[in-house]
Amino acid sequence: MNRIFGSSASKKPKPSLQDAIVSTDTRMASIEVKIKKLDGELARYKEQMSKLRNGPGKNAIQERALRTLRQKRMYESQLAQLTQQTFNMESAALATENLRNTMATVDAMKQANKELRKQYGKIDVDKIESIHYDMEDLLEQANEIQETLGRSYAVPDEIDEADLQAELDALELEEEEEGTSYLADLNKAPDFIDEPPMELTETETKEAVKTSA
Repeated sequence: MNRIFGSSASKKPKPSLQDAIVSTDTRMASIEVKIKKLDGELARYKEQMSKLRNGPGKNAIQERALRTLRQKRMYESQLAQLTQQTFNMESAALATENLRNTMATVDAMKQANKELRKQYGKIDVDKIESIHYDMEDLLEQANEIQETLGRSYAVPDEIDEADLQAELDALELEEEEEGTSYLADLNKAPDFIDEPPMELTETETKEAVKTSA
């Protein structure tokens, strides 16, 4: 029986809001074409009446013009109604789309909130604080080790700068004295000479030079 008469499941789906908007736009376009056609007829009637005198012929054209004008007004009224309907449907479609987007956003936020709760549930704040304190202790120990390794051996903790300067001045004085005594020793005669050398006169010096030559 269902094959012959069909069933409720085989019915066409109801048109959506967007389908209704498209259908209304098509009807509006058709009415606009008719209005333009009537405008052309009214312009022709107007031209004919301007050329005729008052009489039965002119009255007949006026009657046609009035019918055409009433028809135009009817189409214009329908066009206005369809325009309002289209505006209402587009507003409803926009509201529906905004609501759909809002629901999608809410669903995404719920899912994100669920994931965050799941992830943060795995985190132990006390353990994080304990790790932080352990890191502080380790860094402090490392600093102490570096300070210990950086200490100088056999050097007093407090050194008087005045004592160091006095010691430096004493060293310089000793160097000066050693240099003077060394020069004095160069001018002394060797120990194996009993008598000091005699100084020769200028004449004796010349004779010694001649003899050696």
